Amino acid sequence: MGRERLIFLETLQDTLAFGEKVARTLAPNSILALSGDLGAGKTSFVQGLARGLKIKEMVQSPTFVTLNLYEAPLPLFHFDLYRLKEGMDFLRLGFDEYFRKGGVCAIEWPERIEAILPEETLWITFSHTNEGGRIAAVGTKKRR
Repeated sequence: MGRERLIFLETLQDTLAFGEKVARTLAPNSILALSGDLGAGKTSFVQGLARGLKIKEMVQSPTFVTLNLYEAPLPLFHFDLYRLKEGMDFLRLGFDEYFRKGGVCAIEWPERIEAILPEETLWITFSHTNEGGRIAAVGTKKRR
């Protein structure tokens, strides 16, 4: 990972607010790679992101469907690649087309497709703290 900025998120409300704040900075075709263990805050962040994008629907983890679409002036394409067997499946399903559909791609478990993510992808890695909160490390991955 290149230069990172650490954001301390003590509560669920902090995670939601962080998502809202990030949403206000995004342009069409933004790609967010959301990494971290189960329960680390990825979906909560996306819920805040949706609020910031003025999406009224309740955002849920798309674990069993891979992709949830949320309409808004700046639409949200929420991927959960946990069950994806290999990166080529993402391409075979045509999901890479969403990178250029004018919305925001929020991708949970992006490591599955790391090799095909555009260089300008914003990586946010969530982890638990010993105090019960979370840390979000924000940055871009260096290409080898």
